[in-house]
Amino acid sequence: MPSSAPITLPSTQWHALPEQEVIQQVVGTSGSSSLLAETGLPLSLVAERQEQYGPNELKAKAATPAWMRFLLQFNQSLLYILMVAGTIKAFLGSWRNAIVIWAVVLINAIIGYIQEAKAEEAISALAQSVTTEATVMRGGQKLKIPSRELVPGDIVLLASGDKVPADLRLLSVRNLQVDESALTGESVPVEKQTGSLPEDTPLADRQNMAYAGSFVTFGQGTGLVVAIGNETQTGRISGLIEKGGSLETPLTRKFEQFSLMLLRIILTLAAVTFAVGLVQGQGAVAMFEAAVALAVSAIPEGLPAVVTVTLAIGVSRMAQRHAIIRKLPAVETLGSATVICSDKTGTLTENQMTVQAIYAGGERFRVTGTGYSPQGQILRSPADSEAAAPVDPQALPALKTCLLAGSLCNDTRLKLKDNGQLEVVGDPTEAALIVVGQKVNMEVEELHRRYPRLDSIPFESEFQYMASLNRLGPDEHCIYVKGSLEALLSRCQTELDAQRELRPIEGERIWQQADHLARQGLRVLAFAQKVVPSSQEKLEHADIESGLTFLGLQGMIDPPRQEAIAAVRSCQSAGIQVKMITGDHVLTAQAIAEQMGLGAGQAIQAYSGRDLEQFSPEEFVDAANQGSVFARVIPEQKLRLVEALQSRGQIVAMTGDGVNDAPALKQADVGIAMGRGGTEVAKAAADMILTDDNFASIEAAVEEGRTVYNNLLKAIAFILPVNGGESMTILLSVLLGRELPILAIQVLWLNMINSITMTVPLSFEPNTGREMLRPPRDPKANLLSPRLLQRILLVSVFNWILIFGIFEYIEQTTGNIDLARTMAIQALVMGRIFYLLSLSQAIPTLLGRGRASQLERHERLMDTAAIAIGIGGAILLQILFSQWGLFNIIFDTAPLSWEQWSLCLLVGLPMIFVSVVANRLDPN
Repeated sequence: MPSSAPITLPSTQWHALPEQEVIQQVVGTSGSSSLLAETGLPLSLVAERQEQYGPNELKAKAATPAWMRFLLQFNQSLLYILMVAGTIKAFLGSWRNAIVIWAVVLINAIIGYIQEAKAEEAISALAQSVTTEATVMRGGQKLKIPSRELVPGDIVLLASGDKVPADLRLLSVRNLQVDESALTGESVPVEKQTGSLPEDTPLADRQNMAYAGSFVTFGQGTGLVVAIGNETQTGRISGLIEKGGSLETPLTRKFEQFSLMLLRIILTLAAVTFAVGLVQGQGAVAMFEAAVALAVSAIPEGLPAVVTVTLAIGVSRMAQRHAIIRKLPAVETLGSATVICSDKTGTLTENQMTVQAIYAGGERFRVTGTGYSPQGQILRSPADSEAAAPVDPQALPALKTCLLAGSLCNDTRLKLKDNGQLEVVGDPTEAALIVVGQKVNMEVEELHRRYPRLDSIPFESEFQYMASLNRLGPDEHCIYVKGSLEALLSRCQTELDAQRELRPIEGERIWQQADHLARQGLRVLAFAQKVVPSSQEKLEHADIESGLTFLGLQGMIDPPRQEAIAAVRSCQSAGIQVKMITGDHVLTAQAIAEQMGLGAGQAIQAYSGRDLEQFSPEEFVDAANQGSVFARVIPEQKLRLVEALQSRGQIVAMTGDGVNDAPALKQADVGIAMGRGGTEVAKAAADMILTDDNFASIEAAVEEGRTVYNNLLKAIAFILPVNGGESMTILLSVLLGRELPILAIQVLWLNMINSITMTVPLSFEPNTGREMLRPPRDPKANLLSPRLLQRILLVSVFNWILIFGIFEYIEQTTGNIDLARTMAIQALVMGRIFYLLSLSQAIPTLLGRGRASQLERHERLMDTAAIAIGIGGAILLQILFSQWGLFNIIFDTAPLSWEQWSLCLLVGLPMIFVSVVANRLDPN
């Protein structure tokens, strides 16, 4: 009994080895394939191999523990300062301040933890994708076992409807067709065969292999298990996902850079404050108190919470536009995308084969409508004219007969599912032939009743045709044949003309017409018939050898979505490149790309997976950036294309629906999966899921993403000037040896309570309508642009003058330091209200500016109403801040009279003019 372990070979070579060598390598014996197929592995060897290889399932790496994910939320530069400041405050006995500071840190950490996506969901979904049952031969018996119990060397029997449980080298096939679209992107089932293939055969063309996770749509077959679990093609994708860890998004990168810059500034200013005070002879404890106050004042404690809320609101808005966000930063990242790499099948296209062109009776016709809907017409389309008119097949016998052949020589049915969607039971190509007949009222069920089938020859790759024998009437039967033009044309001696008269066939003209259709990326099928006596009720291959009459050609394709064409155009106008990455054929992909306008008026540059294999690393990066279409690519190449684009600084959004898309989805800055037709693997690897599987929804999501980013910039422009004004005030007070105009705990009130109350409404700001008219932001640009910095500096200086000026005036005239500090804070808040209005769209919306409809204006008013609520809430809190005795004790504040409130409002009014200047400096 053979017991040696099979030699480990790269899975890409199993298709290239001779059959006997595959058996020798895997099973360890040189027995014939027919004998092995009858007996399978001995049961004793199965047990040994299960011990050796383990279960046929994908192994996921351990997820990060929940407690670790929570602790990682504290790993932020600015939070380090707050934690240290709180600890020192507690050490000095200032527990009130310490508790407030620690509460701020804890709240930020909790928010981050709640929003973080679960780790390694994609690997778990991959494991589920290959969990099924398998029919095997073992010890001479036919058994049904869980797929996880398969071992290399097992013989698996495949039948229509089965999910392939492992990677198989096929030993025998009978009309076997396998849907591999989730793995390769191929839009139609692949016809399988036996025998070896060249080593460089692309994955999608390996007709002698059946891969784990694909589905048998037709026929039967027997295969030898050559790879299980992580060694399968699906397992290799699992490995790619594990290696490609979740990248930081542009937003998180920019915030980290901003945080580090702010950290250096804060520490420098705190050190200067402490040192200057000591030099001036002030006490170390007092100076440490001032340094902590300055550090706390400079840190925008409320900013992380505001960012989270802004992103969460973006998530809600995108959900209303059919885009579900799984990871918060993806909201903003999509808005900054410079390239969208889209899968073709089911994303840009309908994923429904559609007949678009017919050649019959010497005439060309084109077909309108897409997908499996019977809505559409057949139009006459002369080659020398753009004119096209609807036709009645009843008046065109040759066209009618060609359509009749497509409906009768057909084993597929369309079934209406519970959700109202049509489901294809059989081959999508044959479904397209049924639908084109329905467009001219040729219902397939009625046709089969009128012309019942007597016998048929199913499609076999060896012969490249299918034939059906049908009864036309009591005196004659007819053989209808469909297949490749190569297979049928040599068997035809005549053809039908437009009047359904027979004439000698003109093969060269028919080939020219077929080439014309193929150049459009259409899959071309030929149709023929042979009238036979009514006595014939059986069909043999010999009946097809000669004497056929050529009926015509039908060209079909998986057509682009019309709304996707408009969405691509909109993305291009917004400066976003759209690239197609697909496992389909180059010619088909190029035809779809031309229809969608991916070249943006330029010649479309297309590369095949084989082309990419020949490139050096630098040439590969150049091709990735220059090309618009990448066809016949394997999962590793999809991943490399995304990485190549990112290496040139592009922000990449990747769409897809299959297992083969998952590694690239995870690597991309934003991975976008299809909600309806997408696999669970793709959904788990993605950052965003489209609930309507419509590329057009990406355009809406991009617009929302850009709106979110604009609102984030508004939040930064609103929050940071307060921190700047507070820091300048404290620093100047130390330099002048004066009392601090604002205490650390009062700073925390302004930075957390007041800032969040007034800043969160900016998160609800609607889009301006100009988002998709602007180019993408430069990915290398800093979060704080020079214009934004000028705005922040200008408003910070005004806030500093306001705080310091009102504090000095009240303190010197009344001698009440608590009152002086309270009025300084209230004057600052009054100025902030005017500044908030200058940033918001509330006033332009109230004045009715722009060309919005009444409904749109009402919706925008509802969005800007948040500003009024925020201002009202801030005023109420500020009244409590100064007028409520409990708050007077906690925050060292004092009650104000009406005259003092009026003075605070009066000194805040100049902010209106400052805001006008700021808006000119930085027109957001």
